Amino acid sequence: MQVALGAAFAGVTMPLIAIVRFLTTLVSLIILGVMIYLAWTWYDGEVVRRANGDILRVREYWRLYWAIGLAAFSFLGKIVLAPLLAGPDRGEPSKADRGQGQTIPGPNGSMLYVEELGLRSGPTLILTHGWSMDSTIWHYAKRDLGQRFRVIVWDLPGLGLSKGPVSLENFAASLGTVIEWSGAAKVVLAGHSIGGMTIQTLARDNPLLFSQRVAGAALFNTTYINPLKTMILPRFMQAIRWPILEPVFRLTILLQPLAWLSAWHSYLSGMTHVANRVGFGKYVTRSQLNHVSLLSTRNPPGEIAKGNLAMFRWDARGALAKVDVPVLLIAGEMDIVTKPVASDQIAAQTVRRAAVQRVEGANHMGMLECAAQYNAALAAFAMQVQPPTNPAI
Repeated sequence: MQVALGAAFAGVTMPLIAIVRFLTTLVSLIILGVMIYLAWTWYDGEVVRRANGDILRVREYWRLYWAIGLAAFSFLGKIVLAPLLAGPDRGEPSKADRGQGQTIPGPNGSMLYVEELGLRSGPTLILTHGWSMDSTIWHYAKRDLGQRFRVIVWDLPGLGLSKGPVSLENFAASLGTVIEWSGAAKVVLAGHSIGGMTIQTLARDNPLLFSQRVAGAALFNTTYINPLKTMILPRFMQAIRWPILEPVFRLTILLQPLAWLSAWHSYLSGMTHVANRVGFGKYVTRSQLNHVSLLSTRNPPGEIAKGNLAMFRWDARGALAKVDVPVLLIAGEMDIVTKPVASDQIAAQTVRRAAVQRVEGANHMGMLECAAQYNAALAAFAMQVQPPTNPAI
């Protein structure tokens, strides 16, 4: 049970999906346990004495057949479940590979992995991914925006190829390092989920840098406060924080190797895909669902748990009121992880009334399932706040 808890609550984006993943991981482990029980009872059999005195071991082969079937599902279930949970691919690559990147020193002993691509003479976009993901999640943005912009993506400390302390404050300071590393006089920031929280933390903690170097900020499916307060069932989520969520996340940190093993088993069985499906709307494809499920399994469960704990203690209300910078907010109409009302609240707190766009049919992972709409809105916003110096671009 402890291993199930650790794996379930570690590889997730937000606590809501954590609860779903706990249930699906538990189902996955129950299936594995039943498989082991059936295989053992088949092998052990039943000792029977014949009338002539001979002793035979009788085995019921239906137990073996069921054990084989459950073993196949336990380690190959995602092959069956993924097509049932998501639509067919729409020409996207089945694997999102990394580009040419490098590692740079960051604050507090961090080492930050960054990639630079696209048109070097164009406006500079810096993209910050969501929690339990890494910069490969931006493969649509790199493809769609690279022809007109200089695009920089990076891994948050603790995830992907970056190392360092896991906290919103260190994430923000690391983003400041990436801005400085870019060498651009002005940049446009875009962040999804905790990436948007990181941008707001930078505005809160370093408003001078933000005002001087940021031409505009685009926040995707994010919030301005402890996410337990802006997802569905907020009272329930806050009620289980101390008795359930906090202890389980801390247990995950202590039992990371076991949690990782359980997480990989859940991924292979397809139960991770079932849990992560909660974060998508009606447009999700199989490759998108598998990519998110793989990243949430591959990243260290202990580091992910630390990030979830950090979110519980985070508050950036009014952060964007400290800086006079244009802001674009994009929310999924179906987002249950960071409800669209959170974007409305952020817009109300900015110096200038920020633009809010809601994408129909999109959930928390809208920047994947509705990538064309998100990227088009980001491109238009970037061209507005940071027009290229070359009119031909």
